Amino acid sequence: MSAGNGNANGDGGFSFPKGPAMRKITTGAKRGSEICHDDSGPTVKATTIDELHSLQKKRSAPTTPINQSGAAAFAAVSEEERQKIQLQSISASLASLTRESGPKVVRGDPAEKKADGSTTPAYAHGQHHSIFSPDLGAVSDSSLKFTHVLYNLSPAELYEQAIKYEKGSFITSNGALATLSGAKTGRAPRDKRVVRDATTEGELWWGKGSPNIEMDEHTFMVNRERAVDYLNSLEKVFVNDQFLNWDPENRIKVRIVSARAYHSLFMHNMCIRPTPEELESFGTPDFTIYNAGQFPCNRYTHYMTSSTSVDLNLSRREMVILGTQYAGEMKKGLFSVMHYLMPKRRILSLHSGCNMGKEGDVALFFGLSGTGKTTLSTDHNRYLIGDDEHCWTETGVSNIEGGCYAKCVDLSREKEPDIWNAIKFGTVLENVVFDEHTREVDYSDKSVTENTRAAYPIEFIPNAKIPCVGPHPKNVILLACDAFGVLPPVSKLNLAQTMYHFISGYTALVAGTEDGIKEPTATFSACFGAAFIMLHPTKYAAMLAEKMKTQGATGWLVNTGWAGGSYGVGNRIKVAYTRKIIDAIHSGSLLKANYKKTEIFGFEIPTEIEGIPSEILDPINSWSDKKAHKETLLKLGGLFKKNFETFANHKIGVDGKLTEEILAAGPIF
Repeated sequence: MSAGNGNANGDGGFSFPKGPAMRKITTGAKRGSEICHDDSGPTVKATTIDELHSLQKKRSAPTTPINQSGAAAFAAVSEEERQKIQLQSISASLASLTRESGPKVVRGDPAEKKADGSTTPAYAHGQHHSIFSPDLGAVSDSSLKFTHVLYNLSPAELYEQAIKYEKGSFITSNGALATLSGAKTGRAPRDKRVVRDATTEGELWWGKGSPNIEMDEHTFMVNRERAVDYLNSLEKVFVNDQFLNWDPENRIKVRIVSARAYHSLFMHNMCIRPTPEELESFGTPDFTIYNAGQFPCNRYTHYMTSSTSVDLNLSRREMVILGTQYAGEMKKGLFSVMHYLMPKRRILSLHSGCNMGKEGDVALFFGLSGTGKTTLSTDHNRYLIGDDEHCWTETGVSNIEGGCYAKCVDLSREKEPDIWNAIKFGTVLENVVFDEHTREVDYSDKSVTENTRAAYPIEFIPNAKIPCVGPHPKNVILLACDAFGVLPPVSKLNLAQTMYHFISGYTALVAGTEDGIKEPTATFSACFGAAFIMLHPTKYAAMLAEKMKTQGATGWLVNTGWAGGSYGVGNRIKVAYTRKIIDAIHSGSLLKANYKKTEIFGFEIPTEIEGIPSEILDPINSWSDKKAHKETLLKLGGLFKKNFETFANHKIGVDGKLTEEILAAGPIF
């Protein structure tokens, strides 16, 4: 019996006739010459899964050119020696005062397996090029352990660290890293301390109105020891070596030692990121932050008023953070340092936004929260130099930072498209609420805090000017949200008036009263950033006036608040009108307008601006109740005078004449 071509054999099976052998599949033949191809490549050069994983990552190589002199200098130092010098510097940063030398440090994640399958480097003979082991003298627990250093990790690496080890870290649907800052969701200005010593005694602004609350050197060292001991007790620490100030002539090297990937990524975004070559020659930092925010200060220590302490020692050029994980403390702490260091170089440090037109015309924007500083300085027709911190040097302006720290509360694509689009992979989202399944962020949800923030590199903004530098400003714009409704939409200021209103730093907020009725509350913040300045406000004002006079810049006061009456009676000035005013300032057309002088404040106000109703340019014309207008104007003038009493006794200029000029530029009754 047959089946097909087979024949039954005696065993009940089938046998097939012998014929030509099946054709062998060959590889390497030209495509199209064969029906079937074996496209498999050679096998991997690994004998274990760990070896295979080690092949997955290749070592980063410098991508930026090295100048001739730099190349010669680097060629003389081997890679092994360079890493040893770097680790020696980090160990020195972590040195305890009493032990005089730093801990044993090793580069790399302690959880990462080595080639032999272990997680501990071979320390025995000091052969490992990523280890530095100082002579610690007396044996202690600290001297027996190694501290792993995660040095200048990339955003991707920091994402992995945060997701693995930090509770409350998630990747949102837009790719950003959502984190929590713990119990503190904002800065703690009452817990900030500055060491008062022989140097700072006569240099800094102390006393009434000053943000500088003193502490002595000994107490600082107690807190420093506490922070360093905490960081050294950890299995690993994050170290960022970065820069402040885009002006290469006045760049400051900063080192941030922290315990959280969140803090490391935040500072990676907010400071200027060095190239690989710049890191190789980084050397000793100019300023160091020890962020031990997860560990509290000792409340029994002198000068401590809570478990939080943020301490600046300008002589040692160090900052210690205890008892708060809010990342903004690092950003603003370094800004305070720049407010001290830059004026020593005759450079003016400024809490302002800054943009530049296509013709190279630069404008500075000053304003407190709610005045529209971020919105108005972000202009699609102009380049963004920076949104918050700047320096005005002998050659022009430069951004201090490498990133932006934007408010997220009620953020929408329609209102702030640039900020919305900047929130993507690499961005840190602080204290936001998101859907547990889709991970979509709800920016209107204030369950954690109203102070939700996004920190991202400035290059995430499409029209950012890189490098973030520009020529001298042509216009200095002071923004105020006047809820009293008596300041004009725009006023041209002379130098003395610019100094007066710069020192005042005015805006008016709407706060709820006990009986539920809302009324305006005047807020004054010297130099539009009183919490961060180190010297007396008049010193910054005098520098501003000098630079404006030398460069021929014009000062403006722009009210983004109310017209036609105070809050509850009048209406908020339309953003479209304010934009037309800003555009007229940028174009120079507003300088050519006709002006008249107002009473009390003595402002020069334009009588006409194209596209804006003339009646709102002079507030009295838009108020139906003229008597109420006069009373409110006098009230606000009185608040300005009372606030300025703090600064009136500080004499500047020859025989105090500059102080007299500034006082004369205020409201006159």
